[in-house]
Amino acid sequence: MKTLAPKRGKLLISEPSIIGDASFSRSVVLLTEFNSEGIVGFIINKPLDYTLDELVPEIHEEFEVYDGGPVSTDNLYFLHRIPDLIPDSHHIEDGIYWGGDFQTVSALINQNKIASNEIKFFLGYSGWERHQLQEELDSKSWVVTDNEDSAVVLSDEIHDIWKIKMRDLGDGYEIWSNAPENPSYN
Repeated sequence: MKTLAPKRGKLLISEPSIIGDASFSRSVVLLTEFNSEGIVGFIINKPLDYTLDELVPEIHEEFEVYDGGPVSTDNLYFLHRIPDLIPDSHHIEDGIYWGGDFQTVSALINQNKIASNEIKFFLGYSGWERHQLQEELDSKSWVVTDNEDSAVVLSDEIHDIWKIKMRDLGDGYEIWSNAPENPSYN
């Protein structure tokens, strides 16, 4: 298997060996910032038990909210693919954008002008110092892959992406795609 370098727009797939880590076990993280100061990303496959309207009372639609990671969990973040509608968006890669004017987002959601497959909300984010992520990669905690389909990252159908990525990796990973989350329960 070819090893890729982490950079903005790539996916981090947690190795099956990360068992018992509530944040990162079976996680897929989209890297959104990669510079000399550090790395930022969002876990894209772990929905929370909250909907957006429960967290932001002025919004009247039930968009899913995801656990973005263990850092700054009291803040709401969002990724989207509609920069023409959301001012101040930051391009990540392959048609995915981060942030922008939240007041505009709120109004557009209430006017039914944003669909749930165009935007994804997160409480918190995942962050690493540059050397920290490299140490985790060296210790085989993560695999870096390309993000082959940016539309999938924002879709509601992403909950099983870790299993799919395990099968895609091959080389012994596919067995993990059907393993229980905690193998000691088997």
